[in-house]
Amino acid sequence: MAEDIILEARDLKKHFNLGGGRILKAVDGLNFAIKRGETFGLVGESGCGKSTAGRTLIGLYDATEGDIAFNGRNVRQMDRDGKRKFNRSMQMVFQDPYASLNPRMTVGRIIAEGIDIHGLYSGKERDARVKQLLKDVGLNEEHAGRFPHEFSGGQRQRIGIARALAIEPEFIIADEPISALDVSVQAQVVNLFKKLQHDRGLTYLFIAHDLAMVKHISDRIGVMYLGKLVEVTTSEKLNSKPLHPYTRSLLSAIPLPDPKLQRERERIILQGEIPSPLNPPSGCPFRTRCPNAMAKCAESMPEFKEVEPDHYTACHLY
Repeated sequence: MAEDIILEARDLKKHFNLGGGRILKAVDGLNFAIKRGETFGLVGESGCGKSTAGRTLIGLYDATEGDIAFNGRNVRQMDRDGKRKFNRSMQMVFQDPYASLNPRMTVGRIIAEGIDIHGLYSGKERDARVKQLLKDVGLNEEHAGRFPHEFSGGQRQRIGIARALAIEPEFIIADEPISALDVSVQAQVVNLFKKLQHDRGLTYLFIAHDLAMVKHISDRIGVMYLGKLVEVTTSEKLNSKPLHPYTRSLLSAIPLPDPKLQRERERIILQGEIPSPLNPPSGCPFRTRCPNAMAKCAESMPEFKEVEPDHYTACHLY
């Protein structure tokens, strides 16, 4: 139902003009909807445009074309008051916990920055809110007076999460929030995301290149390749019946815990390098590496369509 959709991207494009007639098509026509209360995973190789998509959705980049609807309202047509409410409703947790925190500010000031901008709390209420947020992400209230360099990577990412939660958003974009962390810390941070979602009724767009982790946290997953979505479906369907050849190759690279099954499984090795988004192939962007490529694939871009119930793909095989 339409009222269950919190965020929708309609033919969303973000192109960068590099000068000399060179256009980088980082995001090139995304169509997807995210349901309220779910986690939508966005995966793909480095450079496929997934982080650019996240930054365009939240407004850090202006979209080149297309529309973004949040709670049924077109974000690109909002007035100043509407934009302010939108900015409060959607927050971002960044990839690098070292670069995303101001080294000159105490943790308390970092977390309270959004509270101050939106005028939500003041005085003792404000301080109590900061201390409670620190507890909610697994830190101590005494940490409010310290500086970011005094914390580990995992702790800094928790501070980034507390900052995002400070103004009580409905929707959080997590842009590769665990890729810079030690493997031992990654699961802790993912479990924290899941707990906060359960406790606060949050909706997530979880961006990552690690499909194994995205499968673990996501309800539905979108697979990106060279600025385009090639497949969108539930996490369960993506794992049990991937349709797109690119998705199959990504899944075949995830090691299985059973050594016997791992030995027997066919590994799909892609040939060649990912093409440059400055000069993408004609037709389907994946055709130069696809084991199932046909003559038709060079001639036209396959339509992104629903092949099975709640299972969308862009491939001439279907």
